[in-house]
Amino acid sequence: MSTLIRQASIIAMDESHGSTPFTGDILIEADRIKAIGTDLGPVKADREIDGRDRLIMPGLVNGHLHSGEALFKGRYDNMPLELWMLYCYPILGATPPSDRLIYLRTMVVAMESLKNGVTTVVDDVYELGGQSMDQLGQVFQAYDDIGLRANVSGHIMDRPFLDTIPFAHEMIPADLKAKAGALGLPGRDDYLAFCKAAAGRFHNRSGRLRFMIAPSAPQRCTEPLMLAADELARSIGSPFHTHILETKTQAVTGPEFHGKTLIRYMHDLGLLHSGTTIAHSIWVTDEDIELMADAGCSIVHNVISNQKLGAGIAPMRKLLDAGVNVALGSDGICSNDTPRMFDVMHAAGLLHSVSSPDYDTWIAASEVLECATIKGAKSALLAHETGSLEAGKKADLVILDLNTAPFTPRNDLRNHLVYCENGSSIETVMVNGEVVVKDGKLLRVNEADLLGELREAWAAYLPVHAAIEQENAAFHPHFAAIHKRCTSMDVGINRYGSDMPAWKGHNRRAV
Repeated sequence: MSTLIRQASIIAMDESHGSTPFTGDILIEADRIKAIGTDLGPVKADREIDGRDRLIMPGLVNGHLHSGEALFKGRYDNMPLELWMLYCYPILGATPPSDRLIYLRTMVVAMESLKNGVTTVVDDVYELGGQSMDQLGQVFQAYDDIGLRANVSGHIMDRPFLDTIPFAHEMIPADLKAKAGALGLPGRDDYLAFCKAAAGRFHNRSGRLRFMIAPSAPQRCTEPLMLAADELARSIGSPFHTHILETKTQAVTGPEFHGKTLIRYMHDLGLLHSGTTIAHSIWVTDEDIELMADAGCSIVHNVISNQKLGAGIAPMRKLLDAGVNVALGSDGICSNDTPRMFDVMHAAGLLHSVSSPDYDTWIAASEVLECATIKGAKSALLAHETGSLEAGKKADLVILDLNTAPFTPRNDLRNHLVYCENGSSIETVMVNGEVVVKDGKLLRVNEADLLGELREAWAAYLPVHAAIEQENAAFHPHFAAIHKRCTSMDVGINRYGSDMPAWKGHNRRAV
């Protein structure tokens, strides 16, 4: 099946055009772009689309997502990460949802993503009580059924939870420490065996799906696990996907645990390289940024989640100027609380303008688009396949109607996409050469039926989770005290490269 789109406005994000719009044609054969140019001439195709008054752009890439949080969307507010995790990722009483509920929660994320122009997601999946192959299979099945491109992880932490939080052992009562300490931990060899089996079963499924190696964070995983996971990631061509320096508490963690920043710790272990993708990277020093840039690693800027959890503002301009590859992500579906990447682009385009009065350093719409497309693909190690519209690449694209309110009057299309559009102008979404959204309707699944089934399943699971929340609430005042202690500490914060304005109690000062 071949498709020819004639005389559309195109934002290709390739090396020749970047984000600069041009008028041209795109020829798609099977799952790939066969040709693209200002005028392809007398080309024959099975289907021809009039592209006038239409904008074609690469599908958006959500560089960091936790679909497992979809069950808790709209449930929590006004809590920093370390408190919020008590309820979303509880320490005690973990009772996993059914396999079908895992499928449904993934599907609701996939449906909203596709309808909002996201064609690739990087889904870092953590299951309460440990992940089984059947549970992971439900996530892959949902993405397979709907037609999305996805990297899906087996997320792990193998350190005792209280060992990952500074001052936890001195500030948490003995009875709670005993309960937390009684929990079992996954073994390194078991995890590696699971990952190898998962890669054999799911890697490159349907030409769209890949298994990803994702140790949670350097403070949550032992050195032997991190090193072995990195070796395995390199061997299968997976990103080494992890979380580093999301919060002030984590900024304290590096010096307290290792006598150095967590980025320096990663560097000294040999874990910073072009396959490394770091979610967040907020509380990084200038030296950290230099190490990351020299290593060629990527970060994923989760701008909305970072605001909701009060985590801070990543130094996006410093990272970009240093040469760090910066992608954009929604992060979790109850710390955002959606996977809509147009929202993320809008926030990324606006937030950094309050970080400095020097408007020459503000983030341009063209840079935001780059981070949401080709740089996102690079962070997922998929830039050779998607992220830009080029001959030979997969046909992952979005067609927007320009005769809509968000594009009227029609000025700089890049500004319209970042500051005006919210996904409502999307007419068609194509993944792997297949139209999966047309006129706002998902073509592979019945959205209404799946949403209805999820509502019923959640109603049955809610009492279980509410009981888990109540049990873990015992930790809340103690974690609140830890959070307050960490956010009041200096610990070299005056040297940190964050664009974040000074917080009360942070004792930031010029040097």
